This record gives sequence, C-alpha cells and structure tokens, in this order.
Amino acid sequence: MPRFATIDIGTNSVLLLVAERTGDGRFEAVLERAEITRLGRGVDATRRLSAEGMEATLSVLEAFAREAREQGAQDIAVSATSAARDAVNGAEFLEAAKTRAGVTVEIISGQLEAELSFAAVSSDFSGEAAGPLLVLDIGGGSTEFIYGNPAGHVDFRHSFDVGAVRLTERFVRSDPMSAEDRARIQAHLRDTFKALPPPPPASVLVGVAGTVTTVYAVKHAIDPYDAARVHGGTLSVGELSALVDQLCQQPLEERRTLPGMQPKRADVIPSGALILLEAVKALGLDGCRVSDRGLRWGLLAHRFGAGASRS
Repeated sequence: MPRFATIDIGTNSVLLLVAERTGDGRFEAVLERAEITRLGRGVDATRRLSAEGMEATLSVLEAFAREAREQGAQDIAVSATSAARDAVNGAEFLEAAKTRAGVTVEIISGQLEAELSFAAVSSDFSGEAAGPLLVLDIGGGSTEFIYGNPAGHVDFRHSFDVGAVRLTERFVRSDPMSAEDRARIQAHLRDTFKALPPPPPASVLVGVAGTVTTVYAVKHAIDPYDAARVHGGTLSVGELSALVDQLCQQPLEERRTLPGMQPKRADVIPSGALILLEAVKALGLDGCRVSDRGLRWGLLAHRFGAGASRS
C-alpha cells in the first residue's frame, strides 16, 4: 500500500504523520511523532521568527523528513500556520527548510487551516454526532472555529489571533499566573469571542490539537500519552473549570510533573486551557469532545486522498 507523510509546523509544535492509503481510500497511521519547538516564540511582539525558534524547528523538521522517507513515504506535504504567517522573515525559514530538509513548506491561510481541521474531525465524528459538528482548533498563535451544517458542510469559519503561546507572552507576568493576569486573559477572550455567531441547534463541539489533548490527558492522568485513550473523550464545563483553576494556581515546576503533561507545554497550558474554557462558554455548550486527529490528517486527505491534486 502506498505511504504518504504530512508535517504540521505550528507556532508551538511540529507534528509528523506517516500513513498508508488502503484500497478503499482510507488512511491508516504508520508513524506519528510530536515535538515542541516553539517556532513562534516572540512573534507576537516582534513579528519575526527568532533564531532559536527557527533552529529548533528546522532540526526537528530534518529528522521528521528523514524518518518519513525511511518509512517509505512517496511524498511529504508540509504546512506552516500562524507563526510563519505573521513573521516578516517567514521566507527565510521556508528557504532553510528546503535546503536542510529537502521539503517545500506551504504557509496555509487561517481559512484553509480551519477547513482541513474540520475535514479531519468530520471523518471521525460525523457518524456519531446527534447534530451539526463544531470544530475548535487551539494553536500556539491562533484559534480556529468551524461550524458545520446538518449536511456536513462548512457554514462558518474564522481564525482568531489568540493562542496559548501568544496569550502567555502577552499577558502572563507571574508564576503561578496571578488573578490579575487571568482576568486580563479572560476579558480579552470574551471580547474576542463576541464575534462568534450562535451555533446551530444540537451542535456537538470537537476540540483538536495539543492544548485540548493535553488537558484531557492531565485530567485523566494518561501517562505516557496514549492517543487511543484520548481520542473520542469528553470534557465537561465543570471539569474544565476545575482544571483551569488548578493549572492557573500551580507553579510551573509542579505543572511540568503532572501525569499526562508534556513538560515543554507546561508554561503555556494555563492560557491554552483558558481559551478552551472560554470558547465552550462563548458557544453556550456544556462541554466538548476530544480529537487526537487534527490538521495533519486533514492535510493528508487534501493532498493525497482520492482525487486530490499532487501539485
């Protein structure tokens, strides 16, 4: 069976997926990897990718591209999102990626990012959802909301410039997070999310990406991380509220040691969890489902699925 790979370069992390395309057109994972490289460190303030963030990301990108080829991937699709979109020196990073890893990085728009995340979620959850799907994709630099309709098509999508790294850099001044810092983040999120239209009746919200899966893994002490135990889980508003209180009140060193926590994500997880909680509240819902399959799966189908363009 043919194998293909996708690499998703985000503001906070880099994700690798190598998958086989089966005879009926489905994809089955062969290898998945994730590394936190913080490409977007400082971008919110400087609009530039830092030398440290670029080097850490390029090193991981080289390793992931090599692994994908060793696994027999016929082609590798690589996407970059919020940090690379916002940085004035993004072209420098793209050229270095081609030289060092032999891959072409496509900087995708927030709108395409939303569509790909929705496609990944829809393929897994549409059959079991009682109503239309809503997708929430919380990244390091931006957060996407996608509303599906009963026919399974996208009716609304929007990318907001709020993410776990961006909000931490902008608002957090103490460890643990002070009540004042938390209040500023919540006020900013509530003001930002006022732009959201009401979701369709009976909507089911599915959260994707590392913030959501980490919050679930910490809540259930899933250590080491097990995608099969995380994917399809549920987080209620009550559970989220309690966990947000815990994460905001704990110092960084304590958060790093929590079962289910990636130590490199511990500094930004309070802000990320606040985004998740405030998003659920803004939508007027009582909780969300959890998906371990985000943009990298949508990109796989977009680039290498039946009828997809290989250009």
